[in-house]
Amino acid sequence: MEAAGKEEISVEDEAVDKNIFKDCNKIAFYRRQKQQLSRRSTYQASLDSATTGKDSTKFRIINETTKVPLLAEIYGIEGNIFRLKINEETPLKPRYEVPDVLTSKPSTVRLISCAGDADSLVLTDRKGDLKCHITANPFKIDLVSEEEVVMSINSLGQLYFEHLQIPLEQRATKENKEDTSADTSQEDQEDLGLWEEKFGKFVDIKVNGPSSIGLDFSLHGFEHLYGIPQHADSHQLKNTSDGDAYRLYNLDVYGYKIHDKMGLYGSVPYLLAHRLGRTLGIFWLNASETLVEINTEPAVKYTVTQMGPVVAKQKIRCRTDVHWMSESGIIDVFLLTGPTPSDVFKQYSYLTGTQAMPPLFSLGYHQCRWNYEDEQDVKAVDAGFDEHDIPYDVMWLDIEHTEGKRYFTWDKKRFPNPKGMQELLRSKNRKLVVISDPHIKIDPDYSVYVKAKEQGFFVKNHEGGDFEGVCWPGLSSYLDFTNPKVREWYSGLFTFSAYQGSTDILYIWNDMNEPSVFRGPELTMQKNAIHHGNWEHRELHNIYGFYQV
Repeated sequence: MEAAGKEEISVEDEAVDKNIFKDCNKIAFYRRQKQQLSRRSTYQASLDSATTGKDSTKFRIINETTKVPLLAEIYGIEGNIFRLKINEETPLKPRYEVPDVLTSKPSTVRLISCAGDADSLVLTDRKGDLKCHITANPFKIDLVSEEEVVMSINSLGQLYFEHLQIPLEQRATKENKEDTSADTSQEDQEDLGLWEEKFGKFVDIKVNGPSSIGLDFSLHGFEHLYGIPQHADSHQLKNTSDGDAYRLYNLDVYGYKIHDKMGLYGSVPYLLAHRLGRTLGIFWLNASETLVEINTEPAVKYTVTQMGPVVAKQKIRCRTDVHWMSESGIIDVFLLTGPTPSDVFKQYSYLTGTQAMPPLFSLGYHQCRWNYEDEQDVKAVDAGFDEHDIPYDVMWLDIEHTEGKRYFTWDKKRFPNPKGMQELLRSKNRKLVVISDPHIKIDPDYSVYVKAKEQGFFVKNHEGGDFEGVCWPGLSSYLDFTNPKVREWYSGLFTFSAYQGSTDILYIWNDMNEPSVFRGPELTMQKNAIHHGNWEHRELHNIYGFYQV
């Protein structure tokens, strides 16, 4: 997440340059899903072979067209939470599953089958207040609370799962070649971005091919939805139209447009639905680029149906449909059943942890701008607050306090005595915050760069060398915070012995960790950059900043 500073200097009439950032129609996996779903391909669950173990109930789902099986798992979790995971039954290689976001492995509640046959299966916990009603053909799940369906999954048939494939050139050289007559034409492949995707001058090479996923959720009786930050739009989520989905993709968007669904600095795939007497939550655990479509069908006071000689009136409740689409990974979604707002917050925090209590001083007034020139500038601003009797608690220093934008250093001419400056602030019970970005200036004389380089701690490009991109210091490499060893080493840089000139009133401002890459596609990192574990950046883009923190 960005803090106030150099990124926040735009004025109202400066619109974002949409040539730099994509809208939905320029996102290949969105076009593919919309095209395929218009053909109404359906999935069928094989419930006659469902198995219930200590932790979950498992069954196969088969696409009627491709016949390739998926494996579905439903978990009951303590505190009235259900978890649904859908993955390939036998993928060519493992698909990315988001680690580290859950604070621990959730405690499961054994689900029992209280009814079922080849066509349907009903699962419940021992209390029996909540039930999962699974329908085989077409595949659908209804979440039932006190005999009322509150949520349906795949009722619109928008389950979508692209299976990992052998690259076309490898397929063509296999001794026993597969029949490729049904392969998409070259022109369609380019338009749909199957193996490579073009945007402006950038080409995203996809060694694993298309791997996107999607699923719909219908919330019965709900028309007020909130969450899925961060967007410069209304608190209550709005209906979307084709090509205008909410985008969850962390981007450093200078001069962003308000009342717009484009992705901004942070992404949290957590959605709340609220109505009188009931609150639900959906937590979509996926760190790749994600799009969310929302459509509310208003309540109909009465609909008239002919039942033989009898004319019947029926009241139709409102319903909101939420369609989640992600570029890669697996479907891993937590259904937070409430029933109260407080219950939903408890359920979510049970999974991801509670927010740390902020230090008291952080709630006061902070003085921040780009940029204070030197120690004399800081002292003059500090004295000015005293002169005008304006209370403030914290002074912030941006990138210019460093030696040539090398983080963990001080400019020797402008800030020759950082500890003395901090002691001045301490004498007035004030604190100092300085910036630290994830890009590291490429400089063989900069100790942080040298040590990270020696230990292989930078993100790699798809050819195996260190990824290099331009940011504030110029040409830089980016620390791979997905590697636990990098996080351990990086945190050590903040110790008093390592961070020369720091004292116990010095605090840190993490910035530019979308990550921001000035000359990259959409001003961020190429999706085919490589992280720890040989995972592509596309799989984990939205948790890069999380890992820096």
